Amino acid sequence: MRSMFTGVLRRELVSALRRRADILNPLWFFVIVITLFPLGIGPEPTLLARIAPGIVWVAALLSSLLALERLFKDDFIDGTLEQLMLMPCPLGVLMLAKVLAHWLLTGLPLLLLSPLVAVLLSLDMVAFQAVFWTLLLGTPILSLLGAIGVALTVGIGKGGVLLSLLTLPLYIPVLIFATSAIEAAAFGAPYDGQLAILAAMLVGSMTLAPFAIASALRVSVN
Repeated sequence: MRSMFTGVLRRELVSALRRRADILNPLWFFVIVITLFPLGIGPEPTLLARIAPGIVWVAALLSSLLALERLFKDDFIDGTLEQLMLMPCPLGVLMLAKVLAHWLLTGLPLLLLSPLVAVLLSLDMVAFQAVFWTLLLGTPILSLLGAIGVALTVGIGKGGVLLSLLTLPLYIPVLIFATSAIEAAAFGAPYDGQLAILAAMLVGSMTLAPFAIASALRVSVN
């Protein structure tokens, strides 16, 4: 099982690196959205720090959606997905490898861009740390929950709008607690509770999402 998991993960990473535009487009979108707000509302540090939580997480949420639609689409078109379903390994484990690869290519770069976000939005060190921790805990949840929506719509020709309608309501709790943590940090209040809730949501998503993804794929493919 471990070798199959590693094999699927390596295959996804190598395949994605051959299509670098699919990786860079969500990141460019994230950077552009973050950059436009200081240009649009002015460089006043107090105002930027006040609205920074919403800016960061709405941009992260939308950039995650941009990269989701092709998560299973190519494998569905060329028949690879059906072959994965026939492998002597739980389908949920293999799909978890695909989701992990998706996060390494889309969520992890957002963490690397977080210092730039702090500079553009005039965040202090405490608020920057909150941004980093919320992105670290929250972006894997976005990938896991988004993968469920992708699995449900993989057989639909143009399921982008339907995918957004399915996944955005699932993202709302992550958005609420992540922005609440950053806002609390900006005002000097403790935010351990919000991080604990995000961590619990991450553990729950890692436990249950692979089963939901596998079940949704079986319904969509069959």
